[in-house]
Amino acid sequence: MTTTDTAPVRFDTKIAVILREDLETWQRLNVTAFLVSGLGTELPEVIGEPYADADGTRYLPMFRQPVLVFEGTKETLTAAHARALSRALPRAVFTTELFTTGNDRDNRAAVRAVGTDGLDLAGLAVYGPRNAVDKVLKGARMHP
Repeated sequence: MTTTDTAPVRFDTKIAVILREDLETWQRLNVTAFLVSGLGTELPEVIGEPYADADGTRYLPMFRQPVLVFEGTKETLTAAHARALSRALPRAVFTTELFTTGNDRDNRAAVRAVGTDGLDLAGLAVYGPRNAVDKVLKGARMHP
């Protein structure tokens, strides 16, 4: 697409994050940032072109489409995780244990120490066809 295109851009895919509703503001922001970083590293098709300002200063590329942020109860998040797994959608998880670790090695160890059904999820990011992601998010509401 060139910069002169004016037609609305519609995506047949969706990037979504669901956060547990009882997180503090700083936790919501932290979890969201960590979760979406996982999608961009594994799914190059979600990343757009680099940016540049009018002076030619270059900036890193970002997602090519919006990231929708939802919230729900612990139970809603657990159900969304199970639905994402059953649909084999690309996903990233953030467990509550990760608030107590300080690096990637310890983060991975904390997740690895718990079975799938026992994960205490603080957040989940998912990517895929719009209708499949919508089904995963059933019961969640848009983040205020």
